[in-house]
Amino acid sequence: MQDAGIVRETGLWKRGVVWLLFLGPFFFLSYGFANWVSSQRSGVGVIVFAWETYIPLLPWTIIPYWSIDLLYGLSFLLPRTRLEMDRHALRLLTVQIICVACFLLWPLTISFVRPELSGMFGGMFDLLMGFDKPFNQAPSLHIALLVVLWTRYALYAPPRWQPLLHIWFALIGLSVLTTWQHHFIDLPTGALVGCFCLWLWPSTAPSPLSHAHLTDDPQRRRLACYYFLGAGLLTLLGFVIGGAALWLLWPAVSLLMVGLNYLLFGAQGFQKQANGRLSIGALGLFAPYLLGAWLNSRIWTRHAAHSVQVIDNVWLGRLPAADDLITAAAWVDLCAELPVAPHDKAYRNFAVLDLTVPSTQLCRSAGQAIETLRQHGPVLVYCALGYSRSATAIAAWLLLTQRCASTAEALHCLRQARPAVVLTAAHLAALQPLTEASEASNACH
Repeated sequence: MQDAGIVRETGLWKRGVVWLLFLGPFFFLSYGFANWVSSQRSGVGVIVFAWETYIPLLPWTIIPYWSIDLLYGLSFLLPRTRLEMDRHALRLLTVQIICVACFLLWPLTISFVRPELSGMFGGMFDLLMGFDKPFNQAPSLHIALLVVLWTRYALYAPPRWQPLLHIWFALIGLSVLTTWQHHFIDLPTGALVGCFCLWLWPSTAPSPLSHAHLTDDPQRRRLACYYFLGAGLLTLLGFVIGGAALWLLWPAVSLLMVGLNYLLFGAQGFQKQANGRLSIGALGLFAPYLLGAWLNSRIWTRHAAHSVQVIDNVWLGRLPAADDLITAAAWVDLCAELPVAPHDKAYRNFAVLDLTVPSTQLCRSAGQAIETLRQHGPVLVYCALGYSRSATAIAAWLLLTQRCASTAEALHCLRQARPAVVLTAAHLAALQPLTEASEASNACH
């Protein structure tokens, strides 16, 4: 939750009003246009599962369904800086653009026919139907906006209000089904759009767009192609098989985003934070890949020691778990893709993409951090498996502290402790300047 001591910038309400004056008309015009276009088409498709016929119509849930409009407007009172305000507005705007584009390209409709309803709830449904036609379904704009608003309110709500807030937002999410406004497929697709917009516009960190550039690293390009191929195959399988196989679209999106990280965004694309955790948007987008990466790390290291001491209380290992034997006072994390919870440990993160070579500068920074953190006690240096990225960082430390005089000697020291260490010629080339610097230092002395 946001620190209550942060001072709110003056004049933010005016900025919020300006954003609302733009977003409000844009919402109704773009959404209304997409509705009108879909209503002119014949044979608009339907994606519905057989079990959805058992979903009851609960007229009272129109109240939480409608409440998102009020929460949308009030959300502009929450940001405390111009950056937060603009990022919040950009998230809402991007949600609108993506969803309306999908409605125009792949229109779907609701197959349920809602009976006539009377009383207050019936009046609310009639008002809704005045501008919300039953055509634009997946991804659910309602759910995508809900994801953005939910994270915003949860950031600022006092602890005692958090349970009530989560219950109400969960009711809003459920209401899109119990008001017969959407089919189930619209919910996970809408949630993915919401997570993408959270990832694209972090509240305070730079947007991935700000550091995007096409990599010239052949290894990264090759790996990106593999991930794009996997995403394409999963998408094809999902649509060909249909039914429950449509869930394959989630890992397909996840692999697509991983491929883009290798091709464009780099390690920052995983949005690993200074506390070792990933952003909420990144967790939602990459969840299937993260599960696969974690399982892979456990399978490949199941017969190996979780961590081993290399020298002088510096340990090399895989991504730590609660049952790992070593109790390290500090962690140096070279893993870009998997989150950790350091708790009370001294922690430094030097994110490196899996199966890629750290730069010389990153090796130098990681090696210096290892030496600095040794004052706290045992230091665990790790990546997903503990065989390459983390081993390179320890090799850099061995060279910088002159415990080893050459890359060959550093590699021998590492393999004595952990024989499965893999450092290629490219890794050794990245470390070589550190050897030369060490030799120059010795010459001066």
